[in-house]
Amino acid sequence: MKNETIKCILSRRSVRSFSDRSISREDLGLIAEAARLAPSAKNSQLWKFTVLQSKELMNRLSSEIAVCLSRGDDYDFYSPNALLIASCDREYEYSREDCACALENAFLAAHSLGIGSVWINQLFGICGEPSIRKILDDLKIPSSHDVYGMAALGYPDAEILPVDKKTDNIEFIL
Repeated sequence: MKNETIKCILSRRSVRSFSDRSISREDLGLIAEAARLAPSAKNSQLWKFTVLQSKELMNRLSSEIAVCLSRGDDYDFYSPNALLIASCDREYEYSREDCACALENAFLAAHSLGIGSVWINQLFGICGEPSIRKILDDLKIPSSHDVYGMAALGYPDAEILPVDKKTDNIEFIL
């Protein structure tokens, strides 16, 4: 196939095991920019993207989520090198949809750069918990925002193998 965009979409897979190799600030900037340029309802662009590389803050956030959701002590977002956190005003009716579009752009941009990614969605619904809100405040996420998803990012530590995808869920009506 000659179309690089379609090739990227068709070959992207979730990565849940990352190497220790750091992602350059330039590449993280490109991934965040791809998220920022995603479509939003009525071109509202009410979102904010926070790029987190601090292992200490990632561990603090994952530990607090684990407590709030009664997850095990080993919950750590799959040990990524960075998180791209997508937040938006909780009163805006299309926050979830807009952030989902932005995160898909981020996943595709990461894949095009050889960087793996996986969707992390455990923050949605617990952003109002005081211990979580404190961390979000420390990350400069506006108090009017909820987090609608995160992209865990890192270089895969193993070859990404193709996975079977359903093929019976497209219907053409002529």
